[in-house]
Amino acid sequence: MPADESSAARGADRPRAISRAFTPPLLAGPLAGGPGTPAGLARRSRPATGSRRPTAPRSRSGGQGVPPGPRRGGGVRGTYERARRAWDRPLTAYYLILGAGLLITVLGLVMVYSASMIKALELSRPSTYFFRKQFIAAVIGAGLMLAASRMPLKLHRALAYPLLAGTVFLMVLVQIPGIGMSVNGNQNWIYLGGPFQLQPSEFGKLALILWGADLLARKQDKRLLAQWKHMLVPLVPVAFMLLGLIMLGGDMGTAIILTAILFGLLWLAGAPTRLFAGVLAFAGLIGFLLIKTSPNRMSRLGCIGASEPGPGDSCWQAVHGIYALASGGWFGSGLGASVEKWGQLPEPHTDFIFAITGEELGLAGTLSVLALFAALGYAGIRVAGRTEDPFVRYAAGGVTTWITAQAVINIGAVLGLLPIAGVPLPLFSYGGSALLPTMFAVGLMIAFAREDPAARAALAMRRPGVRWKTMRRRVMKRPSGER
Repeated sequence: MPADESSAARGADRPRAISRAFTPPLLAGPLAGGPGTPAGLARRSRPATGSRRPTAPRSRSGGQGVPPGPRRGGGVRGTYERARRAWDRPLTAYYLILGAGLLITVLGLVMVYSASMIKALELSRPSTYFFRKQFIAAVIGAGLMLAASRMPLKLHRALAYPLLAGTVFLMVLVQIPGIGMSVNGNQNWIYLGGPFQLQPSEFGKLALILWGADLLARKQDKRLLAQWKHMLVPLVPVAFMLLGLIMLGGDMGTAIILTAILFGLLWLAGAPTRLFAGVLAFAGLIGFLLIKTSPNRMSRLGCIGASEPGPGDSCWQAVHGIYALASGGWFGSGLGASVEKWGQLPEPHTDFIFAITGEELGLAGTLSVLALFAALGYAGIRVAGRTEDPFVRYAAGGVTTWITAQAVINIGAVLGLLPIAGVPLPLFSYGGSALLPTMFAVGLMIAFAREDPAARAALAMRRPGVRWKTMRRRVMKRPSGER
C-alpha cells in the first residue's frame, strides 16, 4: 500500500477510535449501536421516515400498559356500567328465578310457623301442626321443581293435555256430594284422608298455561293466529269451562287469577285491541254480576280503604290487617312477637300472612318480599322476551302473569287497596295445593332459562368435566419441549 493511502486510512480510523475511547460505559457493547451490533443492524434496516414510532408506556408488570389518565370504571357511571354488564349476563335470569323462588319458599316456611302457632293451639293441635304440613309440601314441591327444571320441552308439551284432562275431571268430582268438601264457604276441595285435602282449581292454573301455550305455539307455526277465530277458539271456551267449574264452588279469587292468565296468553299472542277489549268487557260484565248478586262479595268491595271495622264487623279482617302492618314499624316487633295472630286477625297464616310479616319483620321484611317477587317477575319477562321458541314465550309469560297477578291481588288486599279475594301469596302462604303447582311452575321457568343458547353454553363451561377436558386438550397440543 502506498504511503499516502496508508496515512489516509489511519486518518479515517482515528476519529472512530477517538469516539470509541470516549463512549460512556453504559453505551458500550450492544447498546452502543455500532455497525456490527444488533442495534446498529436494526438502525440500518429501519426505514428513514424522519421520526421514530412512539412507544406505549410500560406498566409495572413489564407489559404494554394503558396511557396514564383517569381511571376507568370509577364513579357512578362506572358502577352503573359494571352493574349493567352483570345484569346482561346469560345466566342472570336463571339465577334470579332459582334464588328468588327458593328464598320466597324458605322465608314463607319461617313465617308460616310463626303465624300459625296460635291457630294450631286453638284447634288443640301441636304448635308445629301447620308448619309440618307445609314443610312436607315444600319437600315434595322441591322434587317437582327439580324434575320440571330437567325435563325437555317436548315432555312439557306432552304433559299439557293429560294435565288439563285430569284437572277437569277432579274439578267435576269436587261438585259431587260426598266427594267434594267445603272450606270457608267454598266447595273446591277433595278430601284425601287424614289432615290432607286437595284443591284441583290450583292445578287448573298450571294446566291452562301449558295447554294454552302449546295450542298457541302450534297455531303460530301454521300462521293461524292472524285470524281471530283461531286465536279465540278453543282457548277461550276451555278457559270459560274452567271458570264455570270454579265459580260453581264459589271461589271468586281463583277465577280472577285464571282470567288474568287468559288475558296474558291473548296479549302475548298478539290479540288486537278490539278483540282484547271485547273479551275484557265481557269478563268484567260477568264479574260485576257475580259481585252484585252476592252480599258477601259486595261487603268485601266496600272494605277497600276502611279504617274501622264497620257495622257488624264486616271489615274486621281488612282493618286488623292494616293494624298489623302499622304496628310493625321499620324493623318489626321481632319474629314470633306478633299480637294480631292471637285471635285478632283471621287467617293469619294464609291470606293475611303478609300482614304478620309486616308486624314481625317490619317495613324491611315486607320490602324484601316485594323485591323477591319483583326479581322473579323480571326474570320471567326476560325469559319470555329473549326466546325464539313460541311455546317458551307463551308458557313463561303465562307463569309470570299468574305469579305476579296473584301476588298483587293478595298484597293489595292486605294493604286495603283491593277487595279481599281469598287468594294465597304464591310460594309464601300456607297451603300445599297452592304450593305444589307453583313450585312446578318455577321449575318450568328454570328449564326455560336453561334452554337459552348463551345460558346453555355458560352452564356447560362451568362443569368440572368440561374444564378438565379443555385443559387436557390444550396440554396435548403443546410441543414436547414446553412445560
